[in-house]
Parts: sequence; C-alpha cells; structure tokens
Amino acid sequence: MAAASISRSEAFEDYSLYSNLNDDELLQLAIERSLTDAPCDAANAITSATASTPPPPPDSSSLNTAARATNQSKHLTPAQSSAHYSSPNPPREQLPDPKTFDGTVSHFMTGSGKRMVEYRRADDTLVLIAQEPEEEEEPLFKAIRVGDASRVKALLPGTNLMLPNKPGWLAIHQAAWFGQDTCLQVLLSAQPGLINKRTERGESALLVAVSKDQLRCVQVLLENGVDANIPNYDKETPLYRACERNIPAMVAALLNHGVAVNTHCIWGCTALHEAACRNNVEICEMLLKAGAKHNLPNMYGISPLFTAAQSGQLAALRLLLKHGADLNSQAADGATALYEAAKNGHEEIVELLLSQNANANIPGKSGLFPLHVAAQRGSDTIVSMLISATSKTRVRRTGISPLHLAAERDRDDVLEVLIKAGFDVNAQLSVERSRLYQDRRSTALYFCVINNNVDAVRMLLEAGADPNLDVFRPLLVAARLGCIQTVAMLVEHGADINTSIPTHQTTFPAVYMFTMKYLPMFKYLLDHGGHALSCFNCIYGNRPHPSIKTTRSDGLPGTDRVPQHSGGVQFCEMISAPSICRWAGPIIDVLLDYVGHVTLCSRIMEHLDSYSGWSSIKDKAAPPRPLLQLCRLQVLQLVGRRRLKKLPLPGGLIRFLQHQQGPVED
Repeated sequence: MAAASISRSEAFEDYSLYSNLNDDELLQLAIERSLTDAPCDAANAITSATASTPPPPPDSSSLNTAARATNQSKHLTPAQSSAHYSSPNPPREQLPDPKTFDGTVSHFMTGSGKRMVEYRRADDTLVLIAQEPEEEEEPLFKAIRVGDASRVKALLPGTNLMLPNKPGWLAIHQAAWFGQDTCLQVLLSAQPGLINKRTERGESALLVAVSKDQLRCVQVLLENGVDANIPNYDKETPLYRACERNIPAMVAALLNHGVAVNTHCIWGCTALHEAACRNNVEICEMLLKAGAKHNLPNMYGISPLFTAAQSGQLAALRLLLKHGADLNSQAADGATALYEAAKNGHEEIVELLLSQNANANIPGKSGLFPLHVAAQRGSDTIVSMLISATSKTRVRRTGISPLHLAAERDRDDVLEVLIKAGFDVNAQLSVERSRLYQDRRSTALYFCVINNNVDAVRMLLEAGADPNLDVFRPLLVAARLGCIQTVAMLVEHGADINTSIPTHQTTFPAVYMFTMKYLPMFKYLLDHGGHALSCFNCIYGNRPHPSIKTTRSDGLPGTDRVPQHSGGVQFCEMISAPSICRWAGPIIDVLLDYVGHVTLCSRIMEHLDSYSGWSSIKDKAAPPRPLLQLCRLQVLQLVGRRRLKKLPLPGGLIRFLQHQQGPVED
C-alpha cells in the first residue's frame, strides 16, 4: 500500500507542475503544443485534458507506468527536459523579429482581451502563435503620464525630445493627451521648437489637447505661441475640433487667440457647420461675432442653416435666420432646408421655415417637392402644413401625386389628409415614372391593392377612384392575391370583370386565370357579370387538340403561360396547365350553371374522363338543358343582375335567379 501511495504521488507530479497556471495560460500552452511536431507524452496529455479537474485514480498498472515515466524524466538532460516541458518553469520561446522575419506577421486579440501575434511563412504555413510581448514604456513618457514634473526635469538632460516613442508621438503630445500642463510647460521651456510638431496623423499638440478637453494645456500652448490654425491631415483645425467636441470654453480660448473661423475641413465643412449641427447657440454666436460666414457651403452644397434644419436643431436655426441666412438655399442635389426637414420629420423646423416664407415649391433632384417626401415618410402633421404652401398645378407637372407615395408606403393617415384636401384620387403617374415599374402601374389605387391594404382601397374607392385606369387592372391584382374583400369592393365600384390583359390575350375573362383554384371567388365573379359562355368556345371543337407545352409566365407571377392563337389563349388550354388541371371538373361544373346549351370540346372531355367522379358533370352538360336553367338565363339577360332585387318576385325565386342556395319554392 505504501508503494502504491508513492507511485500515485509520482504519477501526479507533472500535474502539480501546472497547478499554478490559470485557465488562459493552460489554453495557451495547449495551443503551443498543438503547433509543435514533437508528440506530447502521456502525462502531458493527461495534464492538458484535466487542467481544471484532478484526474481519476489510476489502477495499479497505470501507477507503475506513470512511476516509470516519472523516474525516467528525472534522468533526462536539461535540453530533453525542456523539449518535453518537464521543467517547472519552461523557458519562453524567443519570438522572431518582425523586421527580419521572412513571412507575414498578424496581430489579433482573444475573447479575454489578450493580444496575440501570429507568424506565417511566405507559403502560408504557420510558424508560431504567441502572446504579444508588452511594450515597455519609456521613463520620460511614464513620468509625463503620471504628472511627475520633477522626474521629467531630471530625465531631460541627455534626452532627445524630437525622438518619438511611437510613430509621430512625441513627449509634448503625451503631456497634452493626459492633461499634464506642468509637464508641458517644462518640455516647452527645455525645447520651444516642439510646440508645433505633429503626430503621424498630422495632429499638433494643441489639437490633441482640444480633442481630450484639456483646457489648461490649451492655454499653456496658446501662451507659448503655438500656431493655432495647424490642421490635421483631414484639414480639421483645433477650432473645428472644439466645435465638434461642443466645448464653449475651448472655443472662446481659441477665438480670443485670433484663430481663423472660416477654414474648411476635407469635406468642406466649417466650424459653424459643426456648432449648428449640435444646436449649440452659445458657440454659434461666438463664431458669428468672430466673422463666421453663415452661407458657406460644404462640398455637397450644404450650408450651416441646411445642417441645422436637417438635424432638427431649432435654436441654431432661429439664430442663423436672425443673422440673415438664406432659408431657400439649395444643396448640390437641389434639396432645400425645408425639403430636408420634411424628409426627416422635424415638425417644428417645418413650421418655423414656413412661417419665414420658405418656398415649398422647390423640387429636389428627383423632381419631388417637400410635400412628396413628407407623404412618403408618413407625417400627416407636416403634410397638413405643406398642403397650403404647395401648388397643386406644380405637383401635377411632376408626374407623381403625393397620393402615390402615401399609398406605396401604406401611409393611411396621410392618404386621408390628401383626399380631404382635394387631391385627385385618379391622378396617374407620368409615362416616365410608370416605366420604373415592371407592371406599368399608374394609380394610387393600384399601389393600395398590390399592398393588400383593404382600408386604403376602401378610402380611395369611396372618394371616387376609378378601378379601370391601369393597364393591368387592380381587380386582377386582388384576384391574384386571393383577397375576396378587395375583389368585392372593386366589383361593387364598377371594376370590369371581363377585362383582358394586353400582353396576354385570352378568349375568356383574364381574371379567371387567378381565381380557378378559389371557387368561391370564381363563383362571385360569375354572379356579378363574368362571362361564362366564352369559356366553352373552342376553335378545335370535337377534333383532337394539339399538345401543349406550358412554361412559367414572365409577366404574370403565379400563372402558367400556354401558346397563344390569333384570338388568344383558350379556356380549355388554360385549365390544362399542370397547376390547374386537377381543378378542371369543379371549374366546369360551376361554369355550366351560367350557360345554356353548350358543346364540350374534346380537351374538356378528356379532363372529365380522367376522373370517374366527374362523369355526372358530362351528364349535366348534355342537351337538353333544364327549362328552369334556360329561363333563369333569359331573365338575367333581359332584366340585368342589378335590377333583380327590384322585381316583385318571391324571395326564393330571387335567390335562384342570383345563383344562391335554396329551393325556388321558398
């Protein structure tokens, strides 16, 4: 038992070597081992796998094996021992010099925040992944960081202050960054020529101090004669950065030093642009008093007033207008401050601009007015304000109504406001704008139908919208979407059920192509005037029909396209499409209720013969048709469907004439 205890302790000797390592260090060790060609011994493998939990007690054979492995490790040379990580403190591998390494060096950070470095040869083979060595901070820069001015003075003799500790970063930048104004004064006293030196990004010490809101350092630099107009490589001056940082005291210090106020950054913006964008009236007033020009545009033609309106900064806008800024100035794309305010939904800005007589009839580059973009955005309050200031005649000339844009984006509230304001519900898109849509839509009603917006459809129809103006009728769209509620509203308001499609001619009403698989809708259309007799007209009759090769329609999604004859696609050919033929029997059965004597062509007969349950449909079509059916058709032809309810007839008979359920005797 004593021998076993000794063996067990020896077996765990290698585990105890790593007991002082944390999880991250153990994971790093596992990564290093996985990248080496030399295999790890059994004890090391156990260590890697069980770094966080002790291994299970081994049996006697494993104890002996582990003991032998431990005894052998005691007689290894130092080189052999280090190669197998048997030393308590394995030496850290020396990282290659990145300057002389022949390959690529990549830096990345782990999830725990450790900085790692990866070395790969030119052929992309991995050499080493290791933790990036920490940079040792130079004594002078450390002393500046902690604000030890006496230590800085002691280190100055023999120190080259022009030598950076990293690209372009001098001691003066270190002092400005950490706000160590005393250290900064010491450095400038020792070497005044440092004052205008710049970092690798072109930032002077003054710009660094402004960026970090170090006012005392800014004052020290200004007192020592710094050039306060030196920009960085993006042409941002200290004044621009102070406005960007929204620091009035910093701006005041720079303006008192006489800095230039109208300098442009790389994008053409001035300090006033930045102050207006941040709605800082105090800074704006200081800039304007110092000579800032309020109408200077940036590279996109945007003035400070435009910037304030665009970002919804009411106070800054008031100030700029007070100083005479042009409220109708246009950007490079033609947009005005009013246009941008409407587009971004800034109600107070729009109200202020309109009260100052801003022109609401200046279009942007797309030809749209502020009213258009407000309708598109869905702000009914802004739309209400803009309606009285916008010329309806000019709106018509744009080729698109605000109704179109409100309908396209489902802005029902805006749609209601525009309708009440008297905008034409039947206004159509210009040819150029209609061509932007594949289906050549033209009315606001079409947009609402294709969006399946039932409430908007009802609103437009009740306001007098004509459902028959588009090339591809809204009724066809509603039928294709399967929305019986929209179909019913369109039919009630005069939609032409028997219309055709110019690009896809048929010998029967085109709407049937989209309703054959929805028999209630199909029957509804027949009940309200859809032609049924044309479905049985066939140029082939009882003769054999040519074979049909159907393809997917490129113009009518959800339908199959079959070859057209001179008169168009026939009904018997349409129901032969693979997606419809399984419904052929019920479709023909419904149609027979709306026709008198008809002859079924050979193609229809083939469909009815394909299923034994459809044999009764053939009998239904066989002559002679019932007298009751023929009388119903004759009455409908003479009276018309809309006048049936006015006839002095029993309710049961009226329902029969309307193809509704129930016996005639009721």
